[in-house]
Amino acid sequence: MSLSTQESDENAQYVLYARLDNAKTMANILKAVHFKDTAIIFASENGLKVTVEDCKCVQANAFLQSSLFQEFVIKEEQVTFKINLTVLLECLNIFGASSIPGATTALKMCHEGYGTPLTLLLEENGVLTDCSLKTLEPDETLDFNFLSTNVVNKIITKSECLKAAFSELDLSSDILEILMSPDEPYFRLSTFGNAGSIHSEFPKESDLVESFQCNKTQANRYKISLLKPSVKALMQSTRVSVRTDNRGFLSMQYMIKTEDGQVCFVEFFCCPDEELENDEYS
Repeated sequence: MSLSTQESDENAQYVLYARLDNAKTMANILKAVHFKDTAIIFASENGLKVTVEDCKCVQANAFLQSSLFQEFVIKEEQVTFKINLTVLLECLNIFGASSIPGATTALKMCHEGYGTPLTLLLEENGVLTDCSLKTLEPDETLDFNFLSTNVVNKIITKSECLKAAFSELDLSSDILEILMSPDEPYFRLSTFGNAGSIHSEFPKESDLVESFQCNKTQANRYKISLLKPSVKALMQSTRVSVRTDNRGFLSMQYMIKTEDGQVCFVEFFCCPDEELENDEYS
């Protein structure tokens, strides 16, 4: 019996039940935040938020909205648990690359509540497999307190803009400096590595810059080791929103289109490594 035709009353015992016709959709979004083995999953009526953190300095959130799923049922206001993200991704890709054109892996995901496993049922071409993943007590996640009212500078670009910049920058550098300003050079990325100082600048009139809202000149430095994981999301994305607040905290939000044309978002927050006086960059 296929996953899509199983009786709905079989799912009555679950506090969380979701069905997806193409497991690759979920796998691709989760890959964008897979830079640590474990993740916290927050489920609500809006969908799933998958949070990964490192060093209490960087946080990634992948959002899988409920409309992405063919069915999404939750019986509690919020269901939260920690899970091994590496194992979850291995399960979602358990059938590997199909040799049959157009073949997809259907997914049914079930959870009975606190302390119980997360169960995945996967089907491809009539072949069924099930995986049971241990859930753990969720850790308290960081609150970056990144409020839209405190945003000083915001730029929305097509992803090609940052993809080109990251390919040119010297990633042997320990830090990446991001300068955003209402005046020239407007938007500049800089590294200071073995090859010397390398700068990538983007005029606000560029065809790749879709929105430019900069109120003051800010130059903040971030550890490249903390930002490197976001490159996975960048490579999948079509647009990127880069925001900094009055503390120099960085938000990078990536818009990712799924194979069926829906839109998902992945967001990274990062603390500045050190603050620089703006007059050094006048």
